[in-house]
Amino acid sequence: MIPVSLAALDFAKMWPYRKIFINGLFNTLQLTILALLIGLALGLLLALVKVIKVPWLSLFARFYTSVFRGTPLLVQIFLIYFGAKQIVGFNVNAFSSALVALSLNSAAYISEILRGGIQAVSIGQTEAARSLGFNYRQSFFYVVLPQGLKSVLPAMVNEAISLLKDTSLVSTVGMMDLMRAGMTAQGGTYLAFEPFIIVAIVYYILVMILTNFSNKLERNLNKSK
Repeated sequence: MIPVSLAALDFAKMWPYRKIFINGLFNTLQLTILALLIGLALGLLLALVKVIKVPWLSLFARFYTSVFRGTPLLVQIFLIYFGAKQIVGFNVNAFSSALVALSLNSAAYISEILRGGIQAVSIGQTEAARSLGFNYRQSFFYVVLPQGLKSVLPAMVNEAISLLKDTSLVSTVGMMDLMRAGMTAQGGTYLAFEPFIIVAIVYYILVMILTNFSNKLERNLNKSK
């Protein structure tokens, strides 16, 4: 026997918190987009370092990737948010610390995605470019890199989905994201199911939008092949 029926749910009590949910949604999207852009830039740089194989740079890139992929994201957020004052001597606000942690973490995963895409390009492509008079740098940036990026686009969208869901962790440092909005509504109404089912639905809608975009992108890429 279910102790509380669905009919007993009172979503009307969530209406006064609509602006908080909207603000949380805006902050979540803003954080996701900025972290993805920064992570993409850093990830591309790390991938290039790994592929070019300059010994000490390549070692640093591999070490960086292993650290951020081998430790929990929540720990990384805490280290930046709580540790910055101890190490640097000044407070870092919740948004800045969350952005730094998510960007650095995403860069590690993106670098591996890009590295795999670049190395998956046939060596024959480089040889064909060199036979046409391209030097190594031109062959890489005009022939190999574009093909590598094209092949990993669906994987990049999947990384964006993971990043979007990972933003829920920033609520632990007090940032007003979607998860924090749900926690605020819960604290004000003493209702647990209603606010978090709203949060879950919003996340689900966002993820489905990105998933459909990824599927459409993958179909287009298969057609182009």
